[in-house]
Formats: sequence, C-alpha cells, structure tokens
Amino acid sequence: MDNNNLAAAWVTMGPGAAGAVFGAGWWFWVDAVVCSAATVPFFHYLPGLFASFAALMFNCVKTEDINDNYYSPYDDSEWRLKLWLFISYVVSFVSLAASVGFLVQDALTDTGPSTWTGIAGVLQTVFVLFSGLMFWTCRFED
Repeated sequence: MDNNNLAAAWVTMGPGAAGAVFGAGWWFWVDAVVCSAATVPFFHYLPGLFASFAALMFNCVKTEDINDNYYSPYDDSEWRLKLWLFISYVVSFVSLAASVGFLVQDALTDTGPSTWTGIAGVLQTVFVLFSGLMFWTCRFED
C-alpha cells in the first residue's frame, strides 16, 4: 500500500477510530460503576474526567503550529503552544497516576469498590488519552 493512500485513509478513518477508543474507555468505567457492589466515591471519577479534559486540551493545538514557521498576528511565539501542550501532558500523566493509585487502593482494601473498578479506571484513562493522541495525529489542515 502506498504511503499517500495510508495517510489519506488515516485522515478519513482516524477520527472514527479515535471516537470508538474514547467510547470504549468510558464504557469500561460505566460498566465498573454499574456492576460495583459498593458505592464508588466521587474521587474515583476524577482521573477519567481529567483525562478527557487533557485530551481536549492537547487537541486544541494544531500540529502545524508547533514548528519554527509559526505566525501569529498578535506577536505570540510558539512557546505558548508548547507550554499549553506541556500542561496538558502533565494533566494526562497525573490522571493516569491517580487512576493507578486508586487501583492499588481498591486492591488493598476490602471496604471500598472492587478491584475491577480500579482496573476499569486505569483502562479508561489509557483509552481516553490514547484516543486523544489518535485524533491529534489524524488532523490535517487544508
């Protein structure tokens, strides 16, 4: 297969695949919350919400604007874009670390939600962040 055809197929099919991966991540979480015998505390919801917010944050930046030829009519430089991306990646990694922390907490205690809730939280954050990166790579400007 030609690389041009592969790139065109990725631009066409990539957003749909990213949406399916995003939906699968949230499906894991909703399944774990619905099937949980114990009540899931609100803090367990936060890693997935922040992962979704981080995916939105790094999809607000165009991939073409990160190079040295960046032009802004407001005399901005590309350091603001790179700082925004850095903050979004920090938010995404913190949400992933928090979901792993909740997984460890759920596995070690018997009073809270089951271990499946912790596993689903990790799967949710991984899938949501991966879908955000998938969508970010398949966007091209005309």
